[in-house]
Amino acid sequence: MARIVVIGAGLGAMAAAARLAVAGHRVTVYERGATYGGAVGRFERDGFAFDTGPGLLHLPAVYRDLFVKTGKEPLEECVTLTQVDPAARHVFADGTRVDLPNASRAGTVAALDAALGAGAGERWGDFLVRAREAWDRTRRPLLEEPQPTDPAPLAREPYPALKPGLLRRPTTTLAQVGVRELRDPQLAALLDAYAWAYGFDPATAPASAAVLPYMEQTFGSWYVGGGLRALADAVYERCRKRRVEFVFDTPVEGVLEKDGRAVGVRLAGGDTVEADHVVSGAPLPALDRDRVVEWGPGDDRPRHQALGTGRVTVCLALRGAREPEAVHRTVVHAAGERPTVTVLRPDDPALRPDADHESVTVTATVPTSGEGEQEWEAFAGRMVEAAGRAVPGLRERLLWQHVRTPEDVRRDTGAAEVPGPALAGAGGRLLPADNRSPLPGLWFAGGWSHPGGGLAHAGMSGALVAGFIVEGADFRGSQ
Repeated sequence: MARIVVIGAGLGAMAAAARLAVAGHRVTVYERGATYGGAVGRFERDGFAFDTGPGLLHLPAVYRDLFVKTGKEPLEECVTLTQVDPAARHVFADGTRVDLPNASRAGTVAALDAALGAGAGERWGDFLVRAREAWDRTRRPLLEEPQPTDPAPLAREPYPALKPGLLRRPTTTLAQVGVRELRDPQLAALLDAYAWAYGFDPATAPASAAVLPYMEQTFGSWYVGGGLRALADAVYERCRKRRVEFVFDTPVEGVLEKDGRAVGVRLAGGDTVEADHVVSGAPLPALDRDRVVEWGPGDDRPRHQALGTGRVTVCLALRGAREPEAVHRTVVHAAGERPTVTVLRPDDPALRPDADHESVTVTATVPTSGEGEQEWEAFAGRMVEAAGRAVPGLRERLLWQHVRTPEDVRRDTGAAEVPGPALAGAGGRLLPADNRSPLPGLWFAGGWSHPGGGLAHAGMSGALVAGFIVEGADFRGSQ
């Protein structure tokens, strides 16, 4: 049995902790904050509750696998999963609306034809066929296997873009895919919205980002009863059942090194904890910025995705019942100064004080720099104005609102940015750090490592790092 210290209690870190504990190792998690879950947080007030991180789950099979391999109770006995249908309602700048069904290619084609005109659905369907090729080429190396020693092949663009005209440059970005292949401003806006939802600017995101709509429209969107925070609760309880120890309000200030190997951590206040291995689920930018890991001048620092974007979240407490025809998720596309926003309206009694009130969450992707408190408040006002196109009578129903900015995310998690999913192409710029760090004995897990980003991907990262340690390490820890 080895002694293992885990830095941080995000979803990926807890997934690694649970798997390592099942393998018989003594695992202790040190978390800088007062609770677990990382970016999967919750805000509560006056009987209202809101997810402050992701609101929907994609690829639930990742967490089904985690629960199967760490205990007797399957995921569905620990949380309630419901498919969201329609998967999303899109409201375009000119007022056109289209409801896209959950995980139905034929239904999506028919809905787009009906809303945008004959041929729109066929063009979107043909695009998804090409997106599937990119998915098939990258799924295993990006999501299921350790990062290859030579990641150069993953730096090449896997999306089979249609050949451009003789006088055109090759298609390299998702925005170019929208313009050249979808040939409709609203279809292009639909595609762009998937990029923005994951923190990517479609003008710079590689064409391989086409896998994002493919993934959602193929595997579906799921809601966890009680909100995504309930999933974090379930993973935490699974860790506790496997006798993982948690120490909260205890920042790790440094990784101890001896003879070129990680041998423990130094806690705030100066106490040290010995360990045979250290697993860090903390954001890589924070590890470097706060000098938790001391990289020498010749050391190869692990790369991380620097998207430069975060999220503003506005929690809205509304009087009045949710109307029967309301949908769970509405994407309101940008119009003038109004940004593109995602409006989540879960029909969940656990998130509201009673049936005569409603909890609504509005999110938008923003640059992480350049805004002050007054600017964020003004931006939040434009977000609420946009959300009014999805929620009838929103202003009249509004009791109060609570705004969370990238700075709030930085305070809670250590990084203002939200890491995007790993993508091939872009010269390798969007490939996250390998789970194996340059310092033996130190491993990376969570959203900033392979295959980082996204809620499901963080769980995959925990599985990978646990597999590395259990199968590939020489354990001579205390018994």
